[in-house]
Formats: sequence, C-alpha cells, structure tokens
Amino acid sequence: MKTPSTSNPNLKMKYAILGGGIAGLTTAIALQKIGIYAQVFEAAADIKPLGAGLLLAANAVQAYERLGIAQKIAQRGRSLPSFEILDERGRIITQADATEISRKYGLHNFAIHRADLHEALLAELSPWQITTGKRAIGFEKTDREITIRFQDGTSATTEHLIVADGIHSAIRRQLLPDSAPRYAGYTCWRAVIDAGDLELSAATETWGTEGRFGIVPLEGNRIYWFACLNAAENDTRLSHFTVEDLQRHFGHYHTPVAEILSKTKDADLIRNDIADLKPLDRFAFGNMVLIGDAAHATTPNLGQGACQAIEDAVVLADELKKTSEPAVAFRAFEQRRLKRTQYIVNNSRALGRVAQLSNPMLAAARNTLFRLLPASANERQMRTLYKVDF
Repeated sequence: MKTPSTSNPNLKMKYAILGGGIAGLTTAIALQKIGIYAQVFEAAADIKPLGAGLLLAANAVQAYERLGIAQKIAQRGRSLPSFEILDERGRIITQADATEISRKYGLHNFAIHRADLHEALLAELSPWQITTGKRAIGFEKTDREITIRFQDGTSATTEHLIVADGIHSAIRRQLLPDSAPRYAGYTCWRAVIDAGDLELSAATETWGTEGRFGIVPLEGNRIYWFACLNAAENDTRLSHFTVEDLQRHFGHYHTPVAEILSKTKDADLIRNDIADLKPLDRFAFGNMVLIGDAAHATTPNLGQGACQAIEDAVVLADELKKTSEPAVAFRAFEQRRLKRTQYIVNNSRALGRVAQLSNPMLAAARNTLFRLLPASANERQMRTLYKVDF
C-alpha cells in the first residue's frame, strides 16, 4: 500500500477533498480521470479502514466501470449469487437471485473487505495527493477561496472544497447546524473471521425477535458477519459485550450462526450505534459541496451507503466536465443526487424498523407478508437501486 503524505499543506490549491474514505478516494480518482488533481486531507494519522465487509452492488460496479477500475476491484471481492432473508429457524422469508441481476444488468453484486477496497483505491492515486493527520474542524469562506482549519492548528487554502469527511463532519455542521446524526434505534457488532471448514455461497440476513444476524462470504475463505440489537443510544453496558454475550442472544438461531460466533474472538469485534442523517435539502454551497456520508449518511439496510458515495464521485466528475464553473457543476450535482439519496435514506431507515421488530406477533405477521410478496416487488426495488444516470 502506498504511504500517504504527512507534509504540512501550505500551498493554495484549486481543489481539496476532506476525507480519505471510500467517498473521498473514489472522488479523487474520478477527478483525476478528467484532469483534475485534488489534494485529499484525511483525519487519521494512517489510513486504516474502519468496519469490516461491505456490499458493492451493481450500481457501484457500474460507477467503477466508468472509472476503468471495476475489474481491479472485483478481483479482490467475491461475487454473491444470491441474498436471502431468513427467520430464526433458517426458513426463507424472501430472497433475491443475483444471477438474474447479473443477466439483466450485466454486472455482479459482490462483497469485499473495506481494507481491500481502500488498498485498491489508494493504488490509483499518488502518495503526494493524500495528507494524513488533518482533521478539519472549521473553515472561513469567501467567494474566491476557502481556508480549512485543522485540529492540529494548521490550515490550508483552496478554491473549491469537496466535503467527504463522514456523518460527523464538522464542516457540514458549520454549514447546517441542525444536521446532527440521528440514531436508528439499534447497535451493531461486526467481525471478519476465517471460515475454516464452513462452505458458504449465499449472503444471508436472519430476522429474529432477538435481533438480526447477517452472514456474508468474502474472498480468501473469510466470513464477514454482523449482529444488530435494539438498544438505547450510547448504552455503555454494550461496550463490554463479549462473544459470549452475543452467543446468549443468537446462539439458538439456525446453523451456522452459533458456529460462526464460536470462531470469533472478542478482539475481532467492532461495535457502533447505527445512525443516519435526516435528508438534507441541499449539498452545494457556492464553491463547496457535500458528498458521501457527509451529505446523505444512510443506515446499512439496503447495502447502499458506500454505493451511493461511489455514485457521487462519478456524477460530480461528470458535471465538472460540462462547465468551467465549478459552482455551477456543484449545483447540477445537487440536482441529480438529492432525490435519489433521499429515497435511499428514507427506505433504508424504514426497512430497518421492520427488520428489527422484537414483538413475536408483529414479527410473525411481517414474515408472512414478505413471503406473500410477488417476485416482481423485489425486481422493482432492484431496478430502482441499480439504475444509474451515467
């Protein structure tokens, strides 16, 4: 992996990107493809991807194809032939056949470890384009330039600023003081483990009254799993949860849930409360624009958080190609992205409420209703998710 720069930014730039996550790195690549070399400022001292696995759905793959790097990324992931939602006993509630998706859209859905995706993205950029240890805490803005203030006391000046520093972005909060993250009502544990002798092909998510448990096979004989429990926000008791505690909640779920937990060490666990942003009514602010989780953070229930950030990158570059006035491009980006991202955020949050039902009677009614839905209902949703405008 290339080593990012830690040099102190003193030169005035034309374009700067705040955030070295999926949104920021993909945007830097997209801009580079049209001859714009942006400086990326990342808060962490080292780019160490948080989280575990993620889904790159057909819409994200189309975006990476547009950038010419889809094959490089796909080599690091694992194609998912199907996705199933199950009940606690392992009976199918609903399912999506990814082979049909591949036939209709010409692309595969696949799962990838975040670290592998970050490594692939970093390989497309020069080390000098990324400066680490720069957490943005505020800015001063004129019509012609923006001065970014960093937590370490330094600053940088740029003509145009792309804000991709996540759901907790201090820059967004300065622009929109009421745009605080909102808690979804549940917390989530994640881990990546060696699969051992477990042979899994399909990705599954189990909806039970104790919570949800997801299983996603990864490349390299690994498994990404996640477990979601309803909980109060910032519940400190959950910070001390161990694998044994999770086994008490999920150990009675169908095979291979118990076995997967038995292969997990406490040190493997990552936990965070699930939150999103109430949909914003604007992303563009003159010579500044919000993208990714800084603009439209969503719950993970549709598997579209990273995918929408990747779409942002391609659409933004597409608009910047059309005009010599970046502020015009930022407004056009906003017009193209607001409605779609609002749909994703709202529907993902609603699906999470349904999936997290803990009342046995309501959960049973939900399962029955989903089983009665025609296959065309899933198909309509997939068409909406995977259709892009580039």
